[in-house]
Amino acid sequence: MSQLMNKSIVFVSRPVGLPSMDNFEFREAPVQAPAEGQVVVRSIYLSVDPYMRGRMSDAKSYVEPYRLNEVISGGIVGEIVESKSDQFKPGDKVIGMLGWQLYNVVDAKLVRKVDESIAPLSAYLSVLGLTGLTAYFGLLDIGQPKAGETVVVSGAAGAVGMLVGQIAKIKGARAVGIAGTDEKCAYLVNELGFDAAVNYKTADLDKALAEACPDGVDVYFDNVGGPVSDAVMNLLNDYARIPVCGAISSYNATDADVGPRVQAKIIKTRSLMKGFVLGDYASRQQEGLVELGKWLSEGKLKYEETIIEGFDHVIDAFLKLFEGANLGKMLVKVG
Repeated sequence: MSQLMNKSIVFVSRPVGLPSMDNFEFREAPVQAPAEGQVVVRSIYLSVDPYMRGRMSDAKSYVEPYRLNEVISGGIVGEIVESKSDQFKPGDKVIGMLGWQLYNVVDAKLVRKVDESIAPLSAYLSVLGLTGLTAYFGLLDIGQPKAGETVVVSGAAGAVGMLVGQIAKIKGARAVGIAGTDEKCAYLVNELGFDAAVNYKTADLDKALAEACPDGVDVYFDNVGGPVSDAVMNLLNDYARIPVCGAISSYNATDADVGPRVQAKIIKTRSLMKGFVLGDYASRQQEGLVELGKWLSEGKLKYEETIIEGFDHVIDAFLKLFEGANLGKMLVKVG
């Protein structure tokens, strides 16, 4: 494999506020030959995700920070181009948490096969991957929506949010989405079947949410935190459930994230507010994939992807997440 040249994205400095190109460096080197039990994976689709911003800070979290001067890692779907493992042969399509590079030489146990005949390869990084499973377990295990209840989801036009709303509908609940453009709001209602959608950038949030949720809020799936979540908290019904999935509004903040205190509202409504990460459900992953796959095949779930072409645009794609430039899952098609 020495004739193949690799290109990698190395993390060289920790960002303060919004990351920039200066925090990363492209490097080239020959692809190493695989050892016994290893495979060489050529990247096809690469996932960029908001949680990666947290890993760029040197702070305690549920996953260790990225290390300086090492290749960034994330979800990648690729093709086996050389195998020293009896589990895989060249041409097999696989998924794994791999380095942001054109080729990864890894132990075979770090990747698993995916089936292109079931769904497009990109779907394994979205609806049949991390984002789909996050929506599934966060909503159903913590949110536990019941028929007739109102489910509100922030970041509703993002990869997780749009699936949360659709799963809420499958369970017979009323789905209300919060997004950042009129086009996204129209998409949620007209294409995905949400009952209502609110543009948090242009609406009087308290008034618009009250109109969209005349019976209050039973489940709030929180992807963003900040003032949007403050407004939803005013509408909680008794025994509401709040799965806290993300807080993208504060990921690049340089000052403390200060807002209204929620404790009194949680006590008065006897609500449950619970943070979670997908790793909590590792042992149940197959259950989620089976259900998501079934709903997908039955036409009950739609998903969107914003695909940026070219490995050289990986950092651009990552930064666009914080502008809300994506509809659905943001992916890079490597080549």
